[in-house]
Amino acid sequence: MRQPSEPVGLRTGTSVAVGVAPHGAAPAARVSRLAGCDTGRVISGEPPATSDTGVPPEGVLLGDNLEVLRGMPDGCVDLIYIDPPFGTGQRRRLDSIRTGSGTRTRVGFGGRNYRWQTVSSLEYQDGMDLEAYLGFLAPRLAAMRRVLTDRGSLYVHLDHHTVHHVRMLLDGVFGPERFLNEIIWAYDYGGRARDRWPRKHDNILWYAKSATWVYNREAVDRVPYLAPGLVGAEKAARGKLPTDVWWMTIVPTSGRERTGYPTQKPLRLLERIIRASSNPGDLVADFFGGSGTTAVAAARWGRRHLTVDSNPEAIRITRERLSALTTPPPPAG
Repeated sequence: MRQPSEPVGLRTGTSVAVGVAPHGAAPAARVSRLAGCDTGRVISGEPPATSDTGVPPEGVLLGDNLEVLRGMPDGCVDLIYIDPPFGTGQRRRLDSIRTGSGTRTRVGFGGRNYRWQTVSSLEYQDGMDLEAYLGFLAPRLAAMRRVLTDRGSLYVHLDHHTVHHVRMLLDGVFGPERFLNEIIWAYDYGGRARDRWPRKHDNILWYAKSATWVYNREAVDRVPYLAPGLVGAEKAARGKLPTDVWWMTIVPTSGRERTGYPTQKPLRLLERIIRASSNPGDLVADFFGGSGTTAVAAARWGRRHLTVDSNPEAIRITRERLSALTTPPPPAG
């Protein structure tokens, strides 16, 4: 099956305007209200990438996302993806390990013992109660709507803890008629509950700012048919467009993509969103930047990007990942 993967800067599909019936980390830079939409101007003191790196100018900012949003002009961002804290009430932690050395041992494949050691640990507190969590998100969502262009849209990545509450919040900010999809990101990894169906998915809510939005149908990567023998050889080879249920693995614990950041999302997930809902040259923003996957995906596909996070470690990881993008991605398969 063909997996389209054009290099940075090439057009990945025809833009479709879809309509509906009318109804180390540097200190935080000071952000002032500006008239333009260029990331290099929105973020003072952040130099753009050099022209020989193969990536568009980017902005990576350490700071409070609400303060950054308040300093941005109206109608300046084409696409926003956010992966805010899920309101779990727990401390999240991820240890990166190296095998073959160290004082600790564990049992591996075939019952063999091997030595390992922890090389880094990252953690954060996700402890707000529901009322505080919604109060935290509400002004930020309203500000995100303001900075979106008229054809812009917002993806909000959540899980079962808060998705129903946040959807009501988004209905109030955008209007229920601007709800487009609830995407289910399904994965099959990790432990399994013994007293209920194992929870193996996240929820991604997609809202448009207006009655017209960007959806590049032909730029979306295709997936295999479940019953290819029923559709003929040509269709089976081409694959089909995904529905609103996306089966994708998490970032493998030993994969090259892994950064060690606790909430890292797969690059493929963000690339699908960005290719479908923006065009080359558009500005893609992530105001809970985390491991920087949104910025990396945007850069790989010729979009400008703005990443904000209050965690210096997130900023460090994001900058390292972006600095590694010196060449366009190789064609897949």
